[in-house]
Amino acid sequence: MAKHYHIEAQAGDIAELVLLPGDPKRAEYIATHYLEDAKLYNTVRGMSGFTGTYQGKRVSVQGTGMGMPSAGIYIHELINVYGAKKLVRIGSCGSLQEKVGLRDIILAMSACTNSAMVPRRFFHQTYAPTANFDLLYQAYNIARDKGVSVHVGSLLSSDHFYDDTGEDVFRWAEYGVLAVEMEAAELFTVAAKYGVQALAICTVSDSLVTGDETSSEDRETSFTQMMEIALELA
Repeated sequence: MAKHYHIEAQAGDIAELVLLPGDPKRAEYIATHYLEDAKLYNTVRGMSGFTGTYQGKRVSVQGTGMGMPSAGIYIHELINVYGAKKLVRIGSCGSLQEKVGLRDIILAMSACTNSAMVPRRFFHQTYAPTANFDLLYQAYNIARDKGVSVHVGSLLSSDHFYDDTGEDVFRWAEYGVLAVEMEAAELFTVAAKYGVQALAICTVSDSLVTGDETSSEDRETSFTQMMEIALELA
């Protein structure tokens, strides 16, 4: 196997479909509540990774931490060391639109970013990170079959959670961006480079419009609709 630093799994331990929550506790929750015969394959830096079966299909779930630098490490190793073919971020986001409320689900077909990580690859020219259409289409139809109403559109992947730069985040909202999170743009970019499929499914944990928010426990254990949509992609 190629050299790696952050995942201690052996060859064959990780499925071709990998769900990517930022929170390793969410990975553990999914493994415990949804996967059969789940096996823990990674504990390095506390980033739990599990592989099991969902309705007879192998699925892995790997915590990535917060932000594009952390997520990018796991995405790179999952693809290049362990042969992952479909990577689906399942995470929380902050709504930028009045019509997108608490606990609503967003299927991201694209991701803007204020990070230097993506433009650095293109000598600071513009690149448009986008989801894989097949995964997006499947997820949309799964949601419809389940009776789950979803928003489809663009996210903003930000480098800052606590932002003191004075950037007007609602400038992005004026151009239709639905919500802000911290990983999707890097996921889409790395997946595109290596020719694998990627999608981001996010649940609204707080609203920058109304100030409403969920608890950390809610974010860990109650955002089950996006988990189930992602698992059905197996």
